[in-house]
Amino acid sequence: MVKYIKADQFFYPQGIRQGGYLEIREGKFGPLLTEVPADADVIDYSGYAIAPGLVDTHIHGFAGVDVMDNNIEGTLHTMSEGLLSTGVTSFLPTTLTSSYEKLLAVTENIGARYQEASGAKIRGLYFEGPYFTEKYKGAQNPNYMKDPSMEEFRAWQKAAKGLLNKIALAPERAGVEDFVRQLTSEGVTVALGHSNATFDEAKTAVEAGASVWVHAYNGMRGLSHRELGMVGAMYELPHTYAELICDGHHVHPGACDILIKQKGHEQIALITDCMTAGGRPDGDYMLGEFPVIVENGTARLKSTGNLAGSILQLKDGLKNVVNWGLASPHQAVMMASLIPAKSVKIDDVCGQIKPGYDADFIVLDKDLDLVATYLNGEKRYQA
Repeated sequence: MVKYIKADQFFYPQGIRQGGYLEIREGKFGPLLTEVPADADVIDYSGYAIAPGLVDTHIHGFAGVDVMDNNIEGTLHTMSEGLLSTGVTSFLPTTLTSSYEKLLAVTENIGARYQEASGAKIRGLYFEGPYFTEKYKGAQNPNYMKDPSMEEFRAWQKAAKGLLNKIALAPERAGVEDFVRQLTSEGVTVALGHSNATFDEAKTAVEAGASVWVHAYNGMRGLSHRELGMVGAMYELPHTYAELICDGHHVHPGACDILIKQKGHEQIALITDCMTAGGRPDGDYMLGEFPVIVENGTARLKSTGNLAGSILQLKDGLKNVVNWGLASPHQAVMMASLIPAKSVKIDDVCGQIKPGYDADFIVLDKDLDLVATYLNGEKRYQA
């Protein structure tokens, strides 16, 4: 079964290729050709651009589903299908700080059945916590925060059947250096956040192997002229990726600009940190155990008014960085696809148009609005 996608532009890692026919063979990408046989099966997207399916490496919920509800049907179907409408074709279901037992139960379910996801593909599991610091708890429950434990992690990873490929922690917790060194030697990505760490504490964790900063600026000690803190470490330490929520609420566009100038576009992974209300109307929701009010484009804790995740869709974050003048269309697409995939070492299966990869891609118009989402070469969402 061979077909060809005709379009004006194709977003490849090296740049935008103009015109041609992208071969789709047995649900996989083939080469980009300048011409095809007269009787070829051509899907004509003249006037449009083809980009890799987006990759969300930090997302708690969508369409009324929260990963922590442990409603496995909801995660595998409602959430993964709903994400196709946001341009996302690969994601990491993301947990919250919770009890060892609750996390074990969620992990066991997803680890056993993740391949049943009917929409966007589950490419791993992300534990946001529980090894955080109360001072920067954000919308996470401090009752469960503690020092890292290899024994706990081993049990979670076993339950996940090896799917647990990213975990976030605070660098100042006891035992972090050895924990990070062990995990990264096993291929697990360690992220740093919800932390009051000093620059030196963060640097020690990075030197041990930590490589991602959790939702840049949010939930981390700021930069001052006497202590560079977590933000300073994020700016200064090379070969690390910063997760960035570009909804205009979590981070001012000017602060996004400074971060991009410090790190370069190729080290910024656009994420949503989306919670259960993503794709749903305003109103009352829950984030884990906490009541949340969603209105005016934000999700906030009812108790404090603090931001509680987002309702951002990744296709909109991509568009925002271009509209804010912070990235070219090519840079923005890569920041929402290839770079997040690289940040958790899944770029060998997704995040780019490359022969042999699953033909997961999106169609964008000239304004970068989503037109359609394809999975394995089949159209699964039409805007």
